Amino acid sequence: MSLKDQYLFWKESKLNRTLEKFPERKPVFQTSSGIQIPQIQIPDYEIPGYAEKLGFPGEFPYTRGVQPTMYRGRFWTMRQYAGFSTAEESNRRYRYLLGAGQTGLSVAFDLPTQIGYDADDPMALGEVGKVGVSISSVEDMATLFQEIPLDKVSTSMTINAPASVLLGMYISVAKRQGVEMKSLRGTIQNDILKEYVARGTYIFPPGPSMRLITNIFDFCARNIPGWNTISVSGYHIREAGSTAVQEVAFTLANGIAYVEAALKTGLSVDDFAPQISFFFNAHNNIFEEVAKFRAARRMWAKIMRDRFGAKKASSWQLRFHTQTAGSTLTAQQPENNIARVTIQALSAVLGGTQSLHTNSMDEALWLPTEKSARIALRTQQIIAYESGAADSIDPLAGSFLIEYLTDQIENLAEAYIKRIDEMGGALKAIENGFMQNEIQNAAYDTQKEIEKKEQILVGVNQFLIDEPVTLERQKIDPAIEAAACLRLAELRKKRDQTRVSELRAHLENAARGSENLMSILIECADADVTLGEVCNTLRGIWGEYQPTSF
Repeated sequence: MSLKDQYLFWKESKLNRTLEKFPERKPVFQTSSGIQIPQIQIPDYEIPGYAEKLGFPGEFPYTRGVQPTMYRGRFWTMRQYAGFSTAEESNRRYRYLLGAGQTGLSVAFDLPTQIGYDADDPMALGEVGKVGVSISSVEDMATLFQEIPLDKVSTSMTINAPASVLLGMYISVAKRQGVEMKSLRGTIQNDILKEYVARGTYIFPPGPSMRLITNIFDFCARNIPGWNTISVSGYHIREAGSTAVQEVAFTLANGIAYVEAALKTGLSVDDFAPQISFFFNAHNNIFEEVAKFRAARRMWAKIMRDRFGAKKASSWQLRFHTQTAGSTLTAQQPENNIARVTIQALSAVLGGTQSLHTNSMDEALWLPTEKSARIALRTQQIIAYESGAADSIDPLAGSFLIEYLTDQIENLAEAYIKRIDEMGGALKAIENGFMQNEIQNAAYDTQKEIEKKEQILVGVNQFLIDEPVTLERQKIDPAIEAAACLRLAELRKKRDQTRVSELRAHLENAARGSENLMSILIECADADVTLGEVCNTLRGIWGEYQPTSF
């Protein structure tokens, strides 16, 4: 079949059927000169391997995107990551951002919450509400989403080690709102392997951690079909200093490990794989980043179909959230970060992301203010509504450079995955320090290039000026920690302590066995058992992960 015939077949069998259900945003897409923008453009000549390597949007191997119409049908979800201070303060920020046109929530938790400590735990001293919102109880979670109907928004929660506990609280709040579980939409990051590699907010050893993750896979497949049970994260791997190739390779290797763990529990691949999502970084080299996203999609499609035998098309699709690169932001001349974020966000859009967070210009200095968060959101909106980047389904396909880079990233990442497989998989590669050392070496090489001015950072090692930073500053009141402790004390006084003790004993017994813990965790949330109490109960059974030094 000729390329033109393949295009006509795709248009009839896939595109037109999609358009019948989901019309495009506008009746006509055209330039300022009145030139009509086609959905996709194909070459006038035959290209060997075109169907196998590029195909068409919404079809295997998904190089050109996971939906047939991409942003001509609907823009990506504009999901600004936010959370600070108290649940009340964060709730006000969420409602502000929703009012400004944000289309999804993304919750940042403070460090004690991320590692399973209540706000009144001695380990939390000085950290409550600093880098995210403090959530110790279901009451905090209810306050966080006050006046935000959970059946009307998609919520992403950047939480890993205690992800199952926070998901239980979210479900409990939804019940209070009268929202059925099956109506919930969102994502929990729930990616513990990258915590061992690049970030460090782990609690439990690998075995119990993987059990919690596969418990979530099983529970959500049966009860919350619209929920992404994991966001396999390359973002933090890149932030730790990896290259684009390493980001793809190590992320997909971790994804393979999660699929294998779920299969070992007896789950069917097509039952849980459609709820796996990914999270990537958008860095400065725009063409490499576009190629990275396209290569990752193609690789995952082949991994799921050929390696794991998945039959559903939804199991093959790599759907991903993108965040612009925090590590590229500079404290010097912070206004320059607006330009950096714009370039990075554009690469994510040209690469076909499903949702996007744009960093604020002041994040190298402090938590973003409302104004800087609004500018970051407006950056996405300008790309969406003014740039024309969203008017063609895959605008850079067929570029000799883009296709070359896509192939090269795929080949190099596949070589990494092969090495990891030979070591025994991602967990073994983490345990022996392979991933960590590769990332550290890449970060070291980059730093040497910056110091030698082989890599220019505008305003840092070139084009310097001496001026004070005059931006408005976001400040966190230290009094919030005392207030959080007081709320917890009041909660513990009014709850049914007998019920709390019974549930903690039940959780302890279940943790020693093999049953799915999600239902118990929801019961704990309903009964006001706190995050720290749940995690300390599990710590008593499973212990804590102790990293190996290399």
